[in-house]
Amino acid sequence: METVYFLGIDVSKKKLDTALTLDGVNMHENQIENNPAAIKSFIQLLRKEFNFPLSQLVVCMEHTGIYCQPFLDFAVSKKVNVCLEPALQIKQSQGMTRGKNDQVDAKRIAAYAFKNRQELKFWKPQRLALQKLKTLLVIRERLIRMRVQLEVPINETEEFLETSLRRMARSQCNKTLKAVISDIAKVDRQMDLIIKEDTKLSEQMKWATSVPGVGKITAANVIVDSGELERIPEVKKFACYAGIAPFEHRSGSSIRGKTRVSKMANMTIKRLLHLAAMSAIQCCEELKVYYHRKIAEGKNKMSALNAVRNKLISRIYACLKGQRIYQKTYLNTLA
Repeated sequence: METVYFLGIDVSKKKLDTALTLDGVNMHENQIENNPAAIKSFIQLLRKEFNFPLSQLVVCMEHTGIYCQPFLDFAVSKKVNVCLEPALQIKQSQGMTRGKNDQVDAKRIAAYAFKNRQELKFWKPQRLALQKLKTLLVIRERLIRMRVQLEVPINETEEFLETSLRRMARSQCNKTLKAVISDIAKVDRQMDLIIKEDTKLSEQMKWATSVPGVGKITAANVIVDSGELERIPEVKKFACYAGIAPFEHRSGSSIRGKTRVSKMANMTIKRLLHLAAMSAIQCCEELKVYYHRKIAEGKNKMSALNAVRNKLISRIYACLKGQRIYQKTYLNTLA
């Protein structure tokens, strides 16, 4: 069996705390700067001291967003196997623990990688077009939140403040609001351009938006978050990721609460799917009938709406996998 070294890294903005292990017990600990030059020198030092090729190195890190990027860029250039794991998953795998600091976390991450070495899934960089689209979606989400934070308080004063005070409050925010709305429009145009220039992305958007109720932003988020169905290939797993998959709470004959969705979810995609479901039961007669049938069966409105959200995700995945637009009555070409 090929010898494999496991490198656990606790990532922060300026520092990387590391722990290298071969057996999950003995650790070689270090701390380096979180920049490309320091990372390159550190890996060279490890290879010189322990004499292993990069193909025998497995790196495990918590997913901390942009702070991971310097090491990920190095890993891509040198073809190093990297595993990005949710912090909660690593924490829950350790059982009862006491105490915490960055170096201890690095050792625990290295031990986690060694313990779960057979189940590790290696990170793959997304296509550049997808990375650009994801960045724009994040920026757009921030701008939307900013617009809401400015607009809602002003609109709420319409009935309660004297006219001159209301006008003063609105005039103070007008320029900012116009700038934010203009920036949102610029982001939308840039997204349209990226989608238009990328043939694969353009086709995927066409298939996803053909589902009644699903708009451009919802479709783009599903495509990006699923990694074009490579990162999350199964519709049930995406439903879980989006926080719309119901789970039981049962032990023996004891039922602890109703079946409900988990709060561990991507709240942005969950909100977008909620808005898409609200739209779908208005514009799609089939889903409108389905929604009211669920209510007639005794479901509350949110449970019925959640069933519609699951329908939408299933249809989007079916269209993306089948590489086709949505058809109400689909006839398999092999039939």
